[in-house]
Amino acid sequence: MPTESRASNLIDSDKESGKAVYGADDKKIGSIERVMVDKTSGKICYAVLSFGGFLGIGDDHYPVPWKVLRYDSELGGYRSDISGSRLKGAPKHGTETVFDWNARYAELDDYYNDVVIRPG
Repeated sequence: MPTESRASNLIDSDKESGKAVYGADDKKIGSIERVMVDKTSGKICYAVLSFGGFLGIGDDHYPVPWKVLRYDSELGGYRSDISGSRLKGAPKHGTETVFDWNARYAELDDYYNDVVIRPG
């Protein structure tokens, strides 16, 4: 029985892609584009949110600490205390050729005023 209960809380990562994220004012601020998993611990550290654009064209991508998202079954998406305007000012993913996660941890930590879980 404990295995069934635990399994009911698990979901395939590809099913999270496209899930809506609602901000502090209960308005949709974006959608989950992908999740970033720590290879050592196996824990999800970030969700990369897709924001703006139209039909996937011109979207900006923002890494958000996973722990600031809370699943809401009534919405079928995630809630966060982040507002759309706060997200727009956040560090972007994909603004350089390769997003250097190691170099950006501190910047993301500072921006979200939170110590983000990271390897080691």
